[in-house]
Amino acid sequence: MTVDHPQRRSPLAHLTAELAATPVGVSLSEVPFLTQLNLRVDPLGRAARAVEEALGATLPTAANTAVAAGDLDVLWLGPDEWLLVAPEGRQESLEKSLRQAIGTEHGAVVDLSAHRTTVELSGALARDLLAKGCSLDLHPAVFTTGSCAQLPLAQAPVLLLARDSEMPRYWLLVRTSFAPYVAAWLLDACVEYAASGP
Repeated sequence: MTVDHPQRRSPLAHLTAELAATPVGVSLSEVPFLTQLNLRVDPLGRAARAVEEALGATLPTAANTAVAAGDLDVLWLGPDEWLLVAPEGRQESLEKSLRQAIGTEHGAVVDLSAHRTTVELSGALARDLLAKGCSLDLHPAVFTTGSCAQLPLAQAPVLLLARDSEMPRYWLLVRTSFAPYVAAWLLDACVEYAASGP
């Protein structure tokens, strides 16, 4: 007897063509299946130091900041909470190394990889597009590369990360249940750029 393995399908797979057909100045694409682990440790405790050594990265302690270490991003979510984002398939190895680092100290690691998908938004008009749906000051002098924020975008909760504030290039980490709505809103919000383009 053979067991069927269902093919993995990302939340926005049905919108791939539409996301790729955005007007000049806006680029949208899904970055699916990223490894996403929620980490809770005392930032002043021994577990935090051991975690940093295991990751090769410092846990950011300033609100709404993120640090990058190679292909790993560590986003501040709260005084003792971070989201670790890495390429697809790193869940098991990363979770294992974090649990070993925490050891018997107080802390928790939860795999949230299936909880969110990621939309990458870039281009000269990316900042203007985001500004239509949120009240956050996105000026590159304020929301700089490595800034992150949990906020409503068009009333949907997203986690926004500035990958490059000058280009600009952003990641929108959004719950899978909200992803089609957010993608549809972004597509609708950039229609005017096509109408005003050459």
